[in-house]
Parts: sequence; C-alpha cells; structure tokens
Amino acid sequence: QVQLVESGGELVRPGGSLRISCAASGFDFRRYAIMWYRQASGKEREMVAQISTTSTPTIYPDSVKGRFAISRDNTKHMVYLQMNNLKPEDTAVYYCRVPMLNSWGRGTQVTVSS
Repeated sequence: QVQLVESGGELVRPGGSLRISCAASGFDFRRYAIMWYRQASGKEREMVAQISTTSTPTIYPDSVKGRFAISRDNTKHMVYLQMNNLKPEDTAVYYCRVPMLNSWGRGTQVTVSS
C-alpha cells in the first residue's frame, strides 16, 4: 500500500526558511518521479516542485523558482522541499505526490506570517 507522510510544516516569519519532508513507503521509491503541490485556502491545488528518479532534472513554476529546492534520498525513501525567502502567499497545505501512482499524502500546513 502506497503511503506518503508529510511533516515539518509550521509558522514561519516572512523572509524565513523551512524544510518540509515526505516519507514514502509501499512502492519501489527509486523508480518514480515525485512532486510537491500546495493548496491555499480557497484556491486550486498547484504544483510547486518536481524531481526525477535520479534527482535531475527538477522543475519549478515561476512563483517559487530560485526560492524552493526539491531533493530526494533514494536510500531513505524521503523527499524534501527546502523553502527560502518565504512570503505570506506561500501559506498553504503542502502535499507530496507520486503522479504515476496517483497517490497523495495528507499534507502539512505551512503558514507564513509576522
């Protein structure tokens, strides 16, 4: 059974940094690209980062490019999202996704506020 468990979300001040994590299990982790999505209250879910099976290439939308960095550890079955220079508009629930398996985690809340 595919399981994705996000963690690390918290309240951060604008301009701050945060790393969130996704622990994966129940599938051959090394064979699948992984994505991070986010959903702000009242808005549609959007992709914010994608990483291939070998860690390159990575893909980001313009809204986070240069501030967010996705990485993975194939030995630990973990995916990370390093978020720098956070802005209030980054406030959202962040989800880990395996698109080829159509699987989602339950999300972790990131709030950027002074």
